[in-house]
Amino acid sequence: MTLNYIWVGFFVVGFFVALFRTIYGYFGGGAEADQMIFEAVAKGTLDYAKIAFVNVALPLCGILTLWMGFMRLAEKIGAIALLGKVIGPFFRHLFPEIPEGHHAHGQIMFNFSANMLGLSNAATPAGLKAMESLQSLNADKERASNSMIMFLAINTAGFTLIPVTILGLRAAANSQGPADVFIPILLTSFFTMLFAMTYVSFRQRIFSRALGTWLLSAASLMFLVYWIFRIMSPDLRTTVSIVGGNAVLLGIMALFVGVALFKKINVYSEFIEGAKEGFATMVRIVPYLVGMIVAIGVFRTCGALTYITDGLTTFFTWLGTDTGFIPAIPVALMKPLSGGGTEGLVNEILLNKELYGPDSFAGRLASVMYASADTTFYIVALYFGSVGVKNTRYAVGTGLLVDFIGITTAIFISYLFFG
Repeated sequence: MTLNYIWVGFFVVGFFVALFRTIYGYFGGGAEADQMIFEAVAKGTLDYAKIAFVNVALPLCGILTLWMGFMRLAEKIGAIALLGKVIGPFFRHLFPEIPEGHHAHGQIMFNFSANMLGLSNAATPAGLKAMESLQSLNADKERASNSMIMFLAINTAGFTLIPVTILGLRAAANSQGPADVFIPILLTSFFTMLFAMTYVSFRQRIFSRALGTWLLSAASLMFLVYWIFRIMSPDLRTTVSIVGGNAVLLGIMALFVGVALFKKINVYSEFIEGAKEGFATMVRIVPYLVGMIVAIGVFRTCGALTYITDGLTTFFTWLGTDTGFIPAIPVALMKPLSGGGTEGLVNEILLNKELYGPDSFAGRLASVMYASADTTFYIVALYFGSVGVKNTRYAVGTGLLVDFIGITTAIFISYLFFG
């Protein structure tokens, strides 16, 4: 029901903001754009429907088809089961509803690992497969299970070890140090993930001493990774991140194919069978994607997001606090709504060298924000929509809370490193 209210809310807010702007445009001395706002919003619904299908659904269809094929190979060669056994002792505490040895453990871990390595193309299909497995264990097929909510929270946290995309964007903007945001992103996304796991485990009453020990061990391992990257030169960090991420991506494909050949598996046939599953999954997802992206488009086109940003700017200026983070606030507000929209806003800051640029505080903060949380509404629409879950319980609220923690942590750590 929460997602229902939010979806309707986007349209209701869009209508009343457009109505206000129209009245102001004709009777309050507003600009011509205010008078034409209803036309802009109406046109925006069609534009965003096209964007949802052409720019989001079609590319995602190709990605799903490709990686569902490789996921099928991974299952056939036993890679998913092996991954589940390795990480099972930890995930049993986070997902007590999943039976020991169930393949959902491996699929969740594959999704988590792909996100961590910046392999978003591989992470989404693995996440959809994991959600299907969680749905198979779900007693109430229309209501999100505890495991689904935990899985959503981990995905929303967006823990990133190798932030390939943002480093590429910063390099394209001719940053003098594309990798200077590497460690802030590492710390921000890790603490956000730690919060997500801890919060949901307390909410579901599954937190235990054993889980606390595992999380403390993860924090210790993160400190070791932080130290290793800390002693690297900025150029080496950039090389390791970009080259390493792509090498892992290609290496996974080669590994699955090579092991399958060694085991005398009909590689191509199994790949095609998995690819068919990917296409079928995409057909189920498209309505959810179009519906959510159009609603977000109405909210954005009507100007509501601009009003919120301007209001926050006025508020923090009135408080007398430092306002260096204000230019990045649109990125924070857009992040839960749209990945593409967020990337566009980040690029506006990185490429606008007269005001900001990639090496300004705003440019660095926007970069950290971009890589330190994920798009809650997109994930909810995609993952829950793919398995037909209608009652998301507290999943959306949890995702937004995790996004908020990620954004505020990004601001705090950015000030520590760059302020």
